[in-house]
Amino acid sequence: MIRILIADDHSVVRQGLRMFLSLDPELDVVGEAADGAEAVKLARELQPDVVLMDILMPVMDGIQATAAIRGEMPDTEVLALTSVLDDGSVVGAIRSGAIGYLLKDTKAEDLCRMIKAAAAGQVQLAPEAAARLMREVRAPESPEPLTERETEVLRLMAMGKANKEIARALTIGEQTVKTHVSNILSKLGVQSRTQAALHAARIGLVPIDRAGTLQ
Repeated sequence: MIRILIADDHSVVRQGLRMFLSLDPELDVVGEAADGAEAVKLARELQPDVVLMDILMPVMDGIQATAAIRGEMPDTEVLALTSVLDDGSVVGAIRSGAIGYLLKDTKAEDLCRMIKAAAAGQVQLAPEAAARLMREVRAPESPEPLTERETEVLRLMAMGKANKEIARALTIGEQTVKTHVSNILSKLGVQSRTQAALHAARIGLVPIDRAGTLQ
């Protein structure tokens, strides 16, 4: 079961999300938050696998909440789910550590699939958000060189592969993959797999049309 925390200031949205997510036997909504501060508090208490995070919320917005959750709970993935599509929101969410950025017009069955993919460590971006990110997110300045194995992991990660798939492809343990991913993010000076994937596309490690962030 994938444990999900829903953060949205509109109760009807939370109820709707809970209703259709409950129809999937692999998903379990463990809590709801009406603002960013409550989302951080509940994430600490509930330790969810994925937080569905609205961007525009009172008390603390979704970008601030994402940064707080990712800073304290690196094993919890944050998936932005919003109706907002402006450069500041998209870039802010990804820089804060969100693994993806989806719009609220995403189909229910697609959202369920994307939540599972995010929980497995796969970047999930709406095409409109990906286009803005490629334009706005700057490449890391003078990143520390990656080892050959780290480069292999980054290439597969950028192609949208989950940790388990990377482990299988490279014949290494899943925990080893997690360690490599952590080292990659640190060396590149970025906060999320999404930023690392964008960097890989920019330097030609993967073709832009093959990058998992751009599908």
